[in-house]
Amino acid sequence: MNAYGDVPDTEALAAAAAGGDAGALDALLRAVEPEVVRRCGRFLLHREDAEEAAQDVLLQVARNIGRFEGRSKFSTWLYTIVANCARQKYRELKRRAAEQPLPADEHQRPDPRTTSVIAGSRLDLLEALDRLERDSPHLVAPLVYRDICEMDYTEISERTGIPLGTVKSRLHHARRQVRPWLVVGDGGASVRGDTGNR
Repeated sequence: MNAYGDVPDTEALAAAAAGGDAGALDALLRAVEPEVVRRCGRFLLHREDAEEAAQDVLLQVARNIGRFEGRSKFSTWLYTIVANCARQKYRELKRRAAEQPLPADEHQRPDPRTTSVIAGSRLDLLEALDRLERDSPHLVAPLVYRDICEMDYTEISERTGIPLGTVKSRLHHARRQVRPWLVVGDGGASVRGDTGNR
């Protein structure tokens, strides 16, 4: 059994798909789809938004599988696409929300954390990531890969080309910087405080 449960070996399918095997690509996309939806859901808790982001991920995988060289695990490559597509979906939804006309009475404007076109998404986490990206862009990737994509430190190091100790240091600094910006106790994805290896 692999990280995706009782499904075909995704690493072997990815290697075959990268080599041009269309059948392997179809099997790979079917095998990873539930996990992709789940991981998109860590960014976007509204099911339809997560499913849209997941479709974007699967499309990117299908279009770019030939670029997968197998130097890292397929899951590492995939989770990078998941993180990018989910954050892009959030930005798209945020942009659409900003384009909505304001209510005539400004005092009746709803709190965007509780009612918005992106209801259900982790607004606090996504806003914190955007803010971190503006303030300290070098800290974003380790935080997203570890705390949202649930990658281990070695995978993050391989994916980013950053030494393992630097990954841990950046993760520590990112968590410390982001923690005050997060809403406590809403049950969504959060910045963890673990420091151990996985």
